[in-house]
Amino acid sequence: CRTLRGDCDRACVKRPAGSLAGRRFASIRRSMSESSKPKFTRAFWTANAVELLERAAWYGVFVALTLYLSRILAFTDIEAATVAGVFSAGLYFLPTFSGAYADKIGFRNALLVAFGLLTIGYGSMWLLPTMLEGAGLVEYGKEVTFMGLKESWHKWLFVPVMLCVMVGGSFIKSVITGTVARETTVETRAKGYSIFYAMVNVGAFSGKTIVKPLRESMGNEGLVVLNLFAAGMTALAFVLVLLLYKSERTEGEGKSIGEIVTALKAVLKQARLVVLILIITGFWMVQHQMYATMPKYVLRMAGEGASPSWYANVNPATVVLTVSAVTALMAKRSALFSMTIGMFIMPVSAMMMAAGNLLGLEPIMGMHPVAFMMVVGIAFQGFAESFISPRFLEYFSLQAPEGEEGLYLGFSHLHSFLASLLGFIFSGFLLDSFCPNPQELPPDQLELYKTAMETGGALPEAYAHAHYIWYFFVGISALSAVSLVIYGKVVSSIDAKSS
Repeated sequence: CRTLRGDCDRACVKRPAGSLAGRRFASIRRSMSESSKPKFTRAFWTANAVELLERAAWYGVFVALTLYLSRILAFTDIEAATVAGVFSAGLYFLPTFSGAYADKIGFRNALLVAFGLLTIGYGSMWLLPTMLEGAGLVEYGKEVTFMGLKESWHKWLFVPVMLCVMVGGSFIKSVITGTVARETTVETRAKGYSIFYAMVNVGAFSGKTIVKPLRESMGNEGLVVLNLFAAGMTALAFVLVLLLYKSERTEGEGKSIGEIVTALKAVLKQARLVVLILIITGFWMVQHQMYATMPKYVLRMAGEGASPSWYANVNPATVVLTVSAVTALMAKRSALFSMTIGMFIMPVSAMMMAAGNLLGLEPIMGMHPVAFMMVVGIAFQGFAESFISPRFLEYFSLQAPEGEEGLYLGFSHLHSFLASLLGFIFSGFLLDSFCPNPQELPPDQLELYKTAMETGGALPEAYAHAHYIWYFFVGISALSAVSLVIYGKVVSSIDAKSS
């Protein structure tokens, strides 16, 4: 090809552009230039389009999930956090297994199953409050009145609904990334994944952004209607897959379920990997508080005018703006060194979040101090993530036996599985202790709380130490940072002796 291109260049120089020979050679050059541009299949573009729709649905629901469970279904803070934690943990643990099953039934069928389950799940989250009116849910507008639902078993009907979304979502995580790999070549793969990650971020941003106007216009009812939006997105994705997803590559790839279980056992037998997973779990426990603690915390402390879904968008925005610069800065440093820097940024992030309750009531740049410092803290989280996440995958893959890197990386998110369970459950107990649900306050304290929200005055005594929540996460992240330093020294010593 290079020889032919050179011949074309020389020929075009010798012949005037307007001549017949010149036009022919110019046509050849254009064709060669166009063939060098990355071309993607219809299956590739369909997969990316439905990924955008699925991420918009998921993040729109997940950022408000604990609010939905507490305000709509009458779960306590502890119950809501536990259910949401199991929900999130399952989404990080199941994709490796559902991916193996997707290889057997084909990616197209797997996507149809996934979006069918997601549509049923989100649609049921929209219908469930109406079904529960007879069980004690009188109203779910701006003021919620529960007549026996708190004590009723009916609210646990959410669990099978949650399982539909969890299983459906686990297929998406494995199949979409698998489609990008199958439908690209070695030359186009980098470009393909950059398009994929752009779709993920566009979907995540749009999903979180829509929560605020819904709640402003509809109050708590917006938390219900949001699920109808999500069901609409996944139903549209189902139709797109049904009509447009056609791939010439249908052969199965990957491992059987038995081989995956064997690999999981092998990972868990490697002390070095298990310890690293436990240490990084501390980072993700704090990171998951954007969804576990932050929405309830800012609404209870700063009022219903706060925008937790918009604050959560600060994290991906910071990552996008800093990850390239951080990666270049750390290029000559080890993965452990980069991760350690990020781990020491996390206690600063949690401290910023705590500071909002210590700065009085005077607005900062037009925002309540709690809301403003929450944004600052989330920005620090995103900055820390730029140091940690890319290098963690690199380090984790280097610990795998040769030829088994892909299979081992399937378990690289075990830290998020643990962090979801521990972080969400821990959050429920902390909220219950230091930043309780206003509806759980004694009548006189509830009146004081409502007055404070209306006038911008001081909150009741029950919220005086709400910022203590973040001190716990300062401690967790600091312990994780120190542990990573010790881990690095021990590993270096072991490797030196082995050499």
